[in-house]
Amino acid sequence: MKKFWMVLSAIVVAASLYAANAMAAGTVTVYSPSPAGLADKIAAGFEAKYDIKVEQFQGTTGNILARLEAEAANPVADVVILASWSDGLSYAAQDMVADYTPANADKLVDGWFDGKLVGYSASAISVIYNTTIFPELSADWDELADPMYQDELVMPDPELSGSCKDFISGYIDAFGEEGWMTWEALADNGMTIPGANKAALAAVTTGEKGILVAGVDYNAYSAIAKGEPLALYYPEGGTVVNPRPAMILKTAPNMDNAKLYMDYLLSDEVQQMVVDAYLLAGRTDFSYDNRATIDAIPLFDYDWSEMMEISDDCAAQLIALCAE
Repeated sequence: MKKFWMVLSAIVVAASLYAANAMAAGTVTVYSPSPAGLADKIAAGFEAKYDIKVEQFQGTTGNILARLEAEAANPVADVVILASWSDGLSYAAQDMVADYTPANADKLVDGWFDGKLVGYSASAISVIYNTTIFPELSADWDELADPMYQDELVMPDPELSGSCKDFISGYIDAFGEEGWMTWEALADNGMTIPGANKAALAAVTTGEKGILVAGVDYNAYSAIAKGEPLALYYPEGGTVVNPRPAMILKTAPNMDNAKLYMDYLLSDEVQQMVVDAYLLAGRTDFSYDNRATIDAIPLFDYDWSEMMEISDDCAAQLIALCAE
């Protein structure tokens, strides 16, 4: 009898190992935004932990959404990460996102998990400036329309940058139609849109322009750490902290591997990678050195569900203003 139970136990263990290996095999396809270095580190860590190959597509939120639309008839992606919470909400509202509660979801910032979307990290929108042109700067959003900043302003393209799109829709949601007066004034003051976040930051880093309006903070922190002549601040009037939604598509070809990847995003290992990349951690049990915490960043009074409804129109309207 003892021998029987030993054999049975061995069979159970072998079956469990087989099941685990069967699950931890193959590939998982992940679409993700910048920073590319972070996405690569997460992929490498996941591959080292599991016998699963990570196939990646990296681009702006606009690039990712365009690719998903092009692949609608033949879905490829398993996990999608965007830089726009409102775009994530919109995708979920179209019944395209699977329900899943990853490990450590209970440690997320309040409101950064809704059963489908997981805010595994976040960025905050700031004003970034070149200190060789403006040694000090603290102007609020509307004050950047002062003639002293004429032709020194750039802004990311909100149709490419999900974080910028969420910022402008958050501003309009908070201040109503009167909020457009600020952006009309900034456009009249010569504000231009050279491209997505990277191109907009480059214009200020090189000194071609002096001020980046609505830039993502992690890009500035990273550039400052490399010795670039930049500084940033969060205007007193408020801003938007934008959780970056990770989600499993209902059409995921590799559903089990996608779930493992979502679990990994909230692991201690990845959350520290997030902090090291100058993003805000999705989990509340991580700290930051020499940077503002979420609680210290002034915020507009905005509503994500309302922002979702107006974000595309706000992005198009802002681009039209700067093109006039």
